[in-house]
Amino acid sequence: MSTQSSKERPENLQFPFLDDDTTISTVKESKTLFIIRGLPGSGKSTLAQAIQDQYKDACKVISADTHKITPAIRSSIPEDYSKLDEDLVDYCKRDISVVIVDDTHHERERLDQLFDIADKYQYKVLFVEPKTPWKMDCLQLKDKNQWKLSVEDLKKMKPSLEKDFLPLYYGWFLSKKSSENLRKTGQAFLDELGSLKVFKKESKYFLPAEDPKVKLDLTSYFAKRPPSVLHCTTKFTDFGKAMGADEYAQQEVVKASYGKAFTLTISALFLTTKTAGARVELSEPELLLWPGDVDKILPIDNLPKGSRAHITLGCASGIEPVQTGLDLLEFVKLEKAGTKGEEIEEIGGGKLLYFGNGMFMLLLSKKIEVRAIFSGYYGKGKLVPTQGSNKRGSAFNPCTII
Repeated sequence: MSTQSSKERPENLQFPFLDDDTTISTVKESKTLFIIRGLPGSGKSTLAQAIQDQYKDACKVISADTHKITPAIRSSIPEDYSKLDEDLVDYCKRDISVVIVDDTHHERERLDQLFDIADKYQYKVLFVEPKTPWKMDCLQLKDKNQWKLSVEDLKKMKPSLEKDFLPLYYGWFLSKKSSENLRKTGQAFLDELGSLKVFKKESKYFLPAEDPKVKLDLTSYFAKRPPSVLHCTTKFTDFGKAMGADEYAQQEVVKASYGKAFTLTISALFLTTKTAGARVELSEPELLLWPGDVDKILPIDNLPKGSRAHITLGCASGIEPVQTGLDLLEFVKLEKAGTKGEEIEEIGGGKLLYFGNGMFMLLLSKKIEVRAIFSGYYGKGKLVPTQGSNKRGSAFNPCTII
């Protein structure tokens, strides 16, 4: 149970990660970087303290105030942040579940530094701003901020904090525990699929035409995965530049769900010559967060809402993660046209179907539930290797198909 009920907590401190028991337990089994953002005196430190009170020993707070970094409009990021970042990296290396950075965070260059650290150590990011009534009132903030900043000083910082900072994309980001379980399931699928005669027979689709007898290392084949933790993307917003980004971000359901836990259901695993992924079956509440224009390859396609919902596990060389959703839609289109796939056999996790052209799908006999937080991804989005230590988020272990 949460340490303080939402009824007891002031309205400006009511957030899912403070009040909702499911969200609290999901955050505890995750790695989350809370970036608290706002003008000096707006209540950031009070919010940081409330989060620390909730998560106790699982939480560390890093404050720019403690490091005596004066908030201001600057031409470059001061060296003073190097010690702060040393502390941040130290906590990330120790896999602290909840790390809070308390600062104004009004500079994009500074935020990019934090996003890079979050990517490197596989932390999901939650942007949090105080809900205090005076958070943008420079006259009141002049008397509340500890730095004795003038109204004019505060007004200079205000424009960069008035507009919501939109992510590269929104989505559900799996907890560390759920990610590990899904990776193990995905690995078992690859191992078993690779041992089957039917796959060896069809491996021609995965091999270069000039050398069809080369040994196929399936893990090396799917050599890349998206950065950040495993996730199911809802809306690509491109930091506010994508069509419909602001409209999506301003929806009440999106605002209310940000930072809240959901339980996603995985019904199948699939593999093509381009990607490996997990098929997500969305519930009615989850479909409310799903855009209405993404479940199609061609403009004329008319597929059920949520058809594209997936989690990317790996990408072949030169393939971008967006392809995973398109590959899943190809399966859905075949299903809608009446092609259910050739039933190969029952393997460990369920029924294996083959749709031709190197397209395999495993219908899970027991659907997998994964816990995830609805948030955004704010980094650069560059693909990273799937191989490496499991601690750093390797999707698969080496697996050779001969």
